[in-house]
Amino acid sequence: GLFVTDYFTRTPRKLSPFRSFASIELFHFHIPEDTVIAVWNLITFKEQGGTFGDQCPDRSITVYFRSGAPSVINPLHTHFPRDTAVPGSFALTLTWTLPNRTTGVFNVTSPLPGDWFLAAHLPKDEGKISVKGLYEECQYLFQPQLIVQRLVNIAVLYPGFVTEQSMAPHNRSSLYKVFVPSYTSRVLVEVLQCRGAEGCPLRLRVRAKAPPLHNSTALDCREHAPCQLALDLPFWQHWYYVLVEKHPGVLGPVSFQVTVQLTDCSRPSLARPPFLPSSASMNMPHSFGSAGGLALGDSPPPTSPNGTKHSVPIPTSERCWPIRPTLRNELDTFSVHFYIFFGPNVSVPPDRPAVFVINLLPVLDSGGVLNLELRLNVSSLCGENVTVFGCLNHEVPLTSGDNTSVTCETESLAGFLLSVNASASLSRLRIPYPQTGSWYLSLRSLCATEHGFEPCANVTAEVYLRAYLSPCINDCGIYGQCKLLRTNNYLYAACECKAGWNGWGCTDNAEAFSYGFQLLSTLLLCLSNVMFVPPVAIAVRSHYLLEAAVYIFTMFFSTFYHACDQPGIVVFCIMEYDVLQFCDFLGSLMSVWVTVIAMARLQPVVLYLLGAMLLSMALQMDRHGLWNLLGPSLFALGIMAIAWTARTIRRRHCYPPTWKRWAFYLCPGALIAAAAVLLYAFVETEENYFYIHSIWHLLIAGSVGFLLPPRAKPSGRLGPLPRRKGCGYQLCVNEQEELGLVDPTSINSICTS
Repeated sequence: GLFVTDYFTRTPRKLSPFRSFASIELFHFHIPEDTVIAVWNLITFKEQGGTFGDQCPDRSITVYFRSGAPSVINPLHTHFPRDTAVPGSFALTLTWTLPNRTTGVFNVTSPLPGDWFLAAHLPKDEGKISVKGLYEECQYLFQPQLIVQRLVNIAVLYPGFVTEQSMAPHNRSSLYKVFVPSYTSRVLVEVLQCRGAEGCPLRLRVRAKAPPLHNSTALDCREHAPCQLALDLPFWQHWYYVLVEKHPGVLGPVSFQVTVQLTDCSRPSLARPPFLPSSASMNMPHSFGSAGGLALGDSPPPTSPNGTKHSVPIPTSERCWPIRPTLRNELDTFSVHFYIFFGPNVSVPPDRPAVFVINLLPVLDSGGVLNLELRLNVSSLCGENVTVFGCLNHEVPLTSGDNTSVTCETESLAGFLLSVNASASLSRLRIPYPQTGSWYLSLRSLCATEHGFEPCANVTAEVYLRAYLSPCINDCGIYGQCKLLRTNNYLYAACECKAGWNGWGCTDNAEAFSYGFQLLSTLLLCLSNVMFVPPVAIAVRSHYLLEAAVYIFTMFFSTFYHACDQPGIVVFCIMEYDVLQFCDFLGSLMSVWVTVIAMARLQPVVLYLLGAMLLSMALQMDRHGLWNLLGPSLFALGIMAIAWTARTIRRRHCYPPTWKRWAFYLCPGALIAAAAVLLYAFVETEENYFYIHSIWHLLIAGSVGFLLPPRAKPSGRLGPLPRRKGCGYQLCVNEQEELGLVDPTSINSICTS
């Protein structure tokens, strides 16, 4: 055949250590139909400070692959919530082959067409809290590239018609495809009139959605005559690929005919006629609203175009039950309810299943959680030991001919089983990141006996059915936050847990903080701000009223900010979180600013206003940036150094003048402040945050108490200054004139020189 190669790439993204699914990087690809091979080229490189990160440590990178929806991953081996089904995915770990670059390759032969998702992350780190901009951070960038090779002009088989083929000696196989519409209960592929040097040296392989693989459903035509391969319960609205290949060692040409027959369960006693659009192909099933299933009888054999007739056996046990649709009601993103007509209570008769369909939109609905809930009305059982079984299958309903079977799986289908009875009347199922398309729910009622389950007699069970799509499982509970994430044009939701809780729904409490621990951490962070009371008292006693007001402001907002910033349930917010955070950061930096200005013995109010404006601007730009916060502090220290130097030069003596001031106040205060900065920048982690940050509060407040200068003492009563001769000025103050009581020309002014 003719091959066409397509190439897709994505922009490199920075990877993060894994904490939850919200910390992974998700990449979305689309593989076209008729693809025979897909090759992912996984490129990873390091960066540090805008250059290659040769000195960065090697950290393994894990990549997950899944078709149809994002991968549901669990690298930390946490517990999933109850009643949660975990779909499988393939994982690949990349190791480093070069100091700053590595490349991995992942090949998929005959991949399923449609959406493919790649998820990548770094291993979990120790949770160190680093100051932004303090040092150049190592960045690990990941860029996937996709190369696909697909076949064009694949021969299409039409149901009921015979296609003749002659395979040349140098050809090893022939590939065909046939479209299977809805309400098809059986696909029969047959090889006719096979002629070769050694009988019929052919092997027949069939696979849905993509070209067959070595482990696909196969049949050896040398061992079976006639060469017929039947597939029951095929996927609806998909292409089926038929591969006819020679046995190894066969050198001569082989001629044969291939035909496909489809059994249409929506038409009683009829096979699907060729080229006739049935009700199923037009999405208008004749069985909708009928009283029950329709058994298929023997049908007349179809005739080939050249008049050759051949029999196609059609089983008489195939049934096509009516499928009840659901009404889709979209409330919000990933918040969709599926309502059943004349529901939500549904009746399950004893002689036939009740089948419902839930349609999930492509791409849009795969980023949430599909929830299903069954609740049995025990009063409807009339005292019988009835169990209602539900099978949820993707793309085709599973209605077994064996009424006593309670499995939801076949050789080619895998489904989810739910059951309710009088003792367990409630059953739930959650599927995170479900594959899109049609999901079919089949409900059957069976009675438990000594010999197993048997069909019930004259008992119609009533079941409350609820199906809906939600962003997260139980909204992540009280110890998690459901986040709506986006990668390019794809939206998905994930939980971000707190207070030591983990898991897909924040339900794993193996490392959770106890209530006492949460209360202790909150009290430590809040009450440690009481250490600002001594600096406030010292400032008031020294007549530094403006500084005292700033310290009170800092103490108040730091206390309530940390009361609102707690990860657990011991939380108390008096304002919005963003307002509290801004005021806390502003108060902390303003405390440093006014303390340094006071140490410089400068009193102009313009310096305080300048500091408030500069710090507000810096915090608005980046509250966690190092230089945005350190710059104004260094500027204040520069002003203090200039003032101290000027006084030292003018007085010809070191300023401050006494050694006691240096030994008992300035040096201890500077050492305490330096210790606080070192703890904040290099020691603080997520695990020790509550007590290291409390120590930071104590040290900063204590350093302010040491560094704040004493009140300036008057140097004695000064005599009157001599009046300048010549050019001078007078300041006239007229109280009544300022009050505007009388004419200013009629009042004597009080003048002071």
